[in-house]
Amino acid sequence: MANSLQIILNGLSIGSVYGIFALGYTLVFSILGMINFAHGAMFAVGAYLTYALLGGRFGFNGLLAHGQLPFSLPFFWALLVSGLLTGCLGVAIEGVAFRPLRKRQADSLLTVVSSLGVAVALTSFIQYLVGAEIYTYPDRLYGDLPATIALGEVTLRTAQLVIFLVSIFLVALLTYWIQYTFMGKAMQAVAENPITASLLGIPGDRMIMVTFFISSFLAAVAGTLVASSVSITGPQFGMIFGLKGLAVIVLGGLGSVPGAVLAGFLIGIAEAMVPSQLSGFRDAIAFGILFMTLLIRPQGLMGRKIIEKV
Repeated sequence: MANSLQIILNGLSIGSVYGIFALGYTLVFSILGMINFAHGAMFAVGAYLTYALLGGRFGFNGLLAHGQLPFSLPFFWALLVSGLLTGCLGVAIEGVAFRPLRKRQADSLLTVVSSLGVAVALTSFIQYLVGAEIYTYPDRLYGDLPATIALGEVTLRTAQLVIFLVSIFLVALLTYWIQYTFMGKAMQAVAENPITASLLGIPGDRMIMVTFFISSFLAAVAGTLVASSVSITGPQFGMIFGLKGLAVIVLGGLGSVPGAVLAGFLIGIAEAMVPSQLSGFRDAIAFGILFMTLLIRPQGLMGRKIIEKV
């Protein structure tokens, strides 16, 4: 019983990160109908920015060799500032790489290619700046909190608890914002029908900028939370999570916010159930579950079935 509970807690922790990361994909897909492949690179950007803001020192392989900021921030402030900076970067990327194509009504495939180009460029730029070393966040990120917390027979790392609580808070906040605020409803209107929304006076371009900001902010937070639990494994850090995030949104149902969260939890728990002897197969779990689900329910767990008009 205790072992099962431990597996569930471990799965909920990593699954909550998958959920908030996939939400960034979901928001952009809902409003633009496109998959932003640069989302994984933003995941890495957020992790590196937080590392720098924590006072981390970079290695000897990049332009910033042996460099560090002259100040350091507490973890949660570093997390917030990193998310805001990455959100601003996401807005800039939207203006440079996506908006010109949208104004020209270019084929959606060109937008996908553009996002891939941004992902490759960002990854290469990160490697140029900081090299390809593994970076680990400083010890005692959470002040005087103990490294582990005992819950009866179950042991939970403080990092796992922080990951889960931050993720749940962001999901709840985003859900409230989308459902109950004017800007959230305006975003839904643009996602539903941009032409009608513009006729009603809703600025579509501004809503798209807000969407990219929130999406990039979520990616940065997810990247920081994962890096705080393990480490930054290099500039390609966000790529595997980017692919897994795609699996999550397809499994949950394209464009479905509750579906992305549910799918994130399911994949997280499924990965936690893999024994340590087979840990090398954990990354295959997400795509195995995705494949089986699409055979049974192609629209995903909470996606709407597409009705073709004859």
